Amino acid sequence: PIWARADGGEAGLHPSNIHDTPYAVGAIDFTGDMPIILGPDGPSLGGFVCPATVVAAERWKLGQLRPGDTVRFVSVDANMAAELSNNQDISLTTGTCRPARTYAAHRDGRGGVLSHVPSDGHNPSVTYRQSGDENLLVEYGPMMLDLDLRLRVHLLSHWLQCEHIDGIIDLTPGVRSLQLHVDRRVLSVAGAADILRSAEAELPDLDEAVVSSRIVHLPLSWDDPSTRLAIEKYMQSVRADAPWCPWNIEFIRRINGLASVEEVQRIVFDASYLVLGLGDVYLGAPVATPVDPRHRLVTTKYNPARTWTPENAVGIGGAYLCVYGMEGPGGYQFVGRTIPVWNRFNRTSQFDQPWLLRFFDQIRWYPVGAEELLDMRADVIHGRHELRIEETTFSRSGHRQFLIDAEAETLAFRSTQQSAFATERAAWEAAGEFAAADAAFGRTGAATEAIEVPSGGTVVESVLTAVVWSVLVSSGDTVRTGQPLVVLEAMKMETVVVAPCDGRVHSVLAVVGDQLPAGSPLVVLSS
Repeated sequence: PIWARADGGEAGLHPSNIHDTPYAVGAIDFTGDMPIILGPDGPSLGGFVCPATVVAAERWKLGQLRPGDTVRFVSVDANMAAELSNNQDISLTTGTCRPARTYAAHRDGRGGVLSHVPSDGHNPSVTYRQSGDENLLVEYGPMMLDLDLRLRVHLLSHWLQCEHIDGIIDLTPGVRSLQLHVDRRVLSVAGAADILRSAEAELPDLDEAVVSSRIVHLPLSWDDPSTRLAIEKYMQSVRADAPWCPWNIEFIRRINGLASVEEVQRIVFDASYLVLGLGDVYLGAPVATPVDPRHRLVTTKYNPARTWTPENAVGIGGAYLCVYGMEGPGGYQFVGRTIPVWNRFNRTSQFDQPWLLRFFDQIRWYPVGAEELLDMRADVIHGRHELRIEETTFSRSGHRQFLIDAEAETLAFRSTQQSAFATERAAWEAAGEFAAADAAFGRTGAATEAIEVPSGGTVVESVLTAVVWSVLVSSGDTVRTGQPLVVLEAMKMETVVVAPCDGRVHSVLAVVGDQLPAGSPLVVLSS
């Protein structure tokens, strides 16, 4: 893609980086330069821009896609989306298949914005944005990290929960936004926007806002071996030359202008991280930022993203910290690993629901060793280890006074940080980093037509779209049926490709790090 801005500012160095915003099912999510269509099993929110959303009636097609397929998007308006959904409802109700609808591309010229209310000097501006045909995204204020905006989101969410409005399925808060998922048969997205515009006058005064909070003390294995392994896998299968490799913590130090990695460690353990969102990378994963702006380390996210992240790894992306709720892809810069924040099967005194943390909890870390953490992880899940949790509140007026008292030191910290950020970005430009990231998406293996196959020989091909993780044979080797030849990696799964017959290795075409579509030649065997 061609981006309209140079970077994401406080949200990250890449222009795709934004302050964490709720995601709609079907959203086209640009994780760096790589677009991903989010399905129903995707994250609830995240820090990447989503410029478009697949409408509900067309999402069934996503389940039919296979590696190597080509997708073309056609822009439609809300009326067309509604017509498609109505036709689908009729087909499902009557059991008859209606003729396929052809439609021309249509853009409303408003960029998905239904309406915008400017700031009145006391309350922030509000933008009501279409987020597909089943979701309304409400955004407060400018695109910046301001806890006042998150408190405003909280007040609106609380008002909606008290009103019990028909047609609202669920609410997902972000850093400065709230997404309403609506039942289009009961309440349209435009109708929901009308209700919320009227609600603004009924919200409590922000100056008086006080919300329940807890201080949750969690163990952190600093620079945990599992995160080091994830970086190693990334360097071998995705990018070896990324600026954040081979050590994410050193990259965090450099991009924030700190004197040592010990200073990074001190800041992380001194900080109190306020939970602003849940479900950032699946399963109740918190997105949190330090209450004290002097502790807000800012980084950029991986581009391309990692294909594997260990469960409960802790990372920083933009100005936010996240705990990964499960294994999977990811982009935050690692600092360590902690205990599970999601307990699927067990209910304990501290897991009275599957997720551990709540909005406006404050996470405070204490250090543990990697081996000690492994025992604690099992104990927490089974209720054998009690976490230290203290009840408290978060006050808007108290926090505003704290910011005033810390203003001089905050400005000095940010000045150093912004200078280092600018230096890093200039170094990226000079080194051709943005072009290097693009190239990482495009490495492919040899074409079948271009290879030499001896008479009676066999071409061993990739069984799926994947990255070459390791090559286990060399030209001239004798192999037996079933012997491992190549290991492929796709997301968090490794697949061993074996010899289909006895033979001798005529040539090896697979190169570690190549991204291959299904059917790509890996090894040629001679009889």
